[in-house]
Amino acid sequence: MPKHIFVTGGVVSSLGKGIASASIAKILEAKGLKVAMQKLDPYLNVDPGTMSPCQHGEVYVTDDGAETDLDLGHYERYTHSTYGRENNLTSGQVYFKVITKERRGDYLGGTVQVVPHITDTIKEGIRGVSKNKRYDVVITEIGGTVGDIESLPFLEAIRQFRHEVGSENSLFVHLTLVPYIRAAGELKTKPTQHSVGTLREIGIQPDILICRTEKKIDQPMKAKIALFCNVEPEAVIEARDVTSIYECPLMFKAEGIDKVICRKLRIEYKSGSLHAWKKEVVDIALRPRFSVKVAVVGKHTEIQDAYKSVYESLKHGGIANDSQVIIKRVNSDKPGTARSLSQLKDVSGILVPGAFDERGIEGKLLAIRYAREKKVPFFGICLGMQCAVIEFARNVLGMKGANSTEFNKKSPFPVISLSGEQEKAKDPGGTMRLGAYPCDVRKDTKAYRAYKAEQISERHRHRYEFNNEYRERFQKGGMKFSGISPNGKLVEMVELESHPWFVACQFHPEFKSKPDLAHPLFRDFIASALEFQKSNFPKSALKPVPAPTEVEEKTAAHE
Repeated sequence: MPKHIFVTGGVVSSLGKGIASASIAKILEAKGLKVAMQKLDPYLNVDPGTMSPCQHGEVYVTDDGAETDLDLGHYERYTHSTYGRENNLTSGQVYFKVITKERRGDYLGGTVQVVPHITDTIKEGIRGVSKNKRYDVVITEIGGTVGDIESLPFLEAIRQFRHEVGSENSLFVHLTLVPYIRAAGELKTKPTQHSVGTLREIGIQPDILICRTEKKIDQPMKAKIALFCNVEPEAVIEARDVTSIYECPLMFKAEGIDKVICRKLRIEYKSGSLHAWKKEVVDIALRPRFSVKVAVVGKHTEIQDAYKSVYESLKHGGIANDSQVIIKRVNSDKPGTARSLSQLKDVSGILVPGAFDERGIEGKLLAIRYAREKKVPFFGICLGMQCAVIEFARNVLGMKGANSTEFNKKSPFPVISLSGEQEKAKDPGGTMRLGAYPCDVRKDTKAYRAYKAEQISERHRHRYEFNNEYRERFQKGGMKFSGISPNGKLVEMVELESHPWFVACQFHPEFKSKPDLAHPLFRDFIASALEFQKSNFPKSALKPVPAPTEVEEKTAAHE
C-alpha cells in the first residue's frame, strides 16, 4: 500500500496548494520514490470543460482526453509522471456516480446519504489512483479553503481514510497564511490558528504546516505556531514569496520538510539531491544572460490563470535559451486598430493562444497580420492557428469574408469548419477532439527542425478544423502544411516559407512542456524571438545579473 499525503488550504484561496503539492512531489521523486498526484475539486461541475476561464482559469488536458483542473499542469511540470482522468475527481463526478447507482437500484432501497455513500465514493477515488500502478507515495490535494461548505465531504473522507490506514501511512499537510500587517510592522499567526482550529473541529489534526508569508518567520514565531496549532516546531515550514515558482522545491527542502515527511511516514530517509533542478532551471530562471519581450494576444489576458500553461511554457522556452521572457499581455478585445498595433511595436515575438467564440477575433487577426508583414516571429496555438489561416486567406489569397463557421456560418470562404464527427455532437461537455493524437511531420519544415522527429504525439482540445477543400489553394499561395494526421485528413500544423518563424498548430503544445525540458516549439519560438530582438532592439538584448536570493543561499548552505 502506498503512503498518502493530503494537502489542504486555509485562510484564503490562491495560496498555491498546487505548487506546494508539486514541490513536495519533486523532493520525494529526487529520493527515488515513485509518486502519484491527485486533485479533488469541490465544485459540482463534472469537469471544468464548460467553465469560463474567467472563473476557473485554464482547462488542462491530459493524454487520455480528460479536461481537468490546471493544478494537474503543475503536477506534470514538476514531476516525471503523466496523469489522466483518475487524477482529478470533482463533486460532480462523485454525486453523478452515487445517483447513477441509486437509480440503478444498487443500494437496495436504502437511504442514500453523504456519509457513508458520498465519502465512500471519494475514498474509492483516492484508492483508484494506485489501483493498477505501484506507487510509493500518493499526494492528494483538496481544492477549496477549509471552512467552505463544499469541501466538507472531502475533508470527512480523508479523516475516515486516516482512521482506516493509520497515521504511519497517511499525513496531513495544511497550507496557511501568516499575513504581514504593514501598519503594525508585524506578522500575525491568528489566521493560521483559526484555520487549524476549524480543521480540528472536523477531526483533522495537521502534521505539517506550510506558512505562506512575505517576511521571514523566526524561530520564536515558529515555536508559537507549533504550540497553538499542536504541531512539532520542525513541522512549521516557512513558504516565503519567491521570484520564480521553481524555487519552491529548494525552499521546502532547505526548511527540512522531507525529513519530517519521511520520519512520520516511516520512509527511509535519503538526501535526494535537487542540484540538477537548481542548476538547469532555477539558476537560469533567476540569472539569465538575455531578456526578450513577447506579446500574448488573447481575450482573457487580464485573468492570471486563463493561459497558465502558455505563460509557463514561454518561461521554459526562455530557460532553454538562457533568457528571461517578459510577457506582454495584449487584450485582443479592445477596440481600435491603431491601439492594438501600437502595443506590438516593442515586442520580438507574438503568440496567439487558444480560446472559444468570436469575441476578440478581429484583434487577433490584426496582430497576426502585423507579425506576418513585419516578419516578427509568430506562434499560433489552436484558435491561434485557425486565425492565422483566416488572416492568410483574407489578406494574401484575396478571399474576402473568409472565416470559420464557428463565427459565421454563411461565410463565402469557410476555411475553418466542423469535422464530420463534430457536427453530430450536441452537448458541449467532453465532446470535442480531446487528448493525445499522433501527427506526421514533414521533413523540410521548421516544425521538423524543432522536433527532429517524423511523428509526434500532442494533446488536442477543439472542434473546428482546417477545411480541406482549400488545401491546394493555400499551398500554392505559400502556406506549408508541416503537420498532418497519419490518415491524411486533418491539418495539424501550418507555417510560412517566406517568414523567419511563422508556425501555428491545432494542438496544445503547452500541455507537454517542462521547465527542465522545454517543448521544442516554445524553445525555437523564443530562440527566433531572440534573433529578431538582436537585429531590431540590440540594446535591450542583454540583462544584468541579479544577486542570489536568500532562498538560494539557504539551499546552498543546506546542501
